[in-house]
Amino acid sequence: MTTVRTPDPNPGWLSDEELEEARRRLPLVYVEAIPVRVDGMGVVTEVGMLLRVNSAGSMSRTIVSGRVLRGETLRDALYRHLEKDLGPMAFPQLPASPVPFSVAEYLPFPSPTKFTDDRQHAVALAYVIPVTGTCDPRQDALELTWMTPEEAASPRIADELEGGRGALLRAGLASVGVLP
Repeated sequence: MTTVRTPDPNPGWLSDEELEEARRRLPLVYVEAIPVRVDGMGVVTEVGMLLRVNSAGSMSRTIVSGRVLRGETLRDALYRHLEKDLGPMAFPQLPASPVPFSVAEYLPFPSPTKFTDDRQHAVALAYVIPVTGTCDPRQDALELTWMTPEEAASPRIADELEGGRGALLRAGLASVGVLP
């Protein structure tokens, strides 16, 4: 499954051609974020799922995801991608520590990792990020749908997620104690 992406207005240190060449030769580092709403006790009450159209014209769900640019901290990359996908008024609450709940390795072919990305070999650091503001999806997202953790972790939604991200979503929700 190929995903249509809006070109990044700040592609970092590589031209489009150089990025394609790097993707053929090297694993790239990404951050992924599961946007959530929490109650006053910090318990996750809602999970934000982005809806996108892929290059084949079918709809799919996904989470916030993007490359870490050269010289960019993980915190800055998370903030940039959250703002890019959710809008400037989302007000993400970044973690005090940049330690992810999981590291996902995406390969361009079926593999034991269960995560795939037709374009490249990528290593993604995954986070659960509370957002407190108004989310207005930008870039190539059509909408952001808020779901209960149980709805988001359901087999129906997992099947709509790209590249095996259903397993990553369930692991993220388990890491914050809302799924067994």
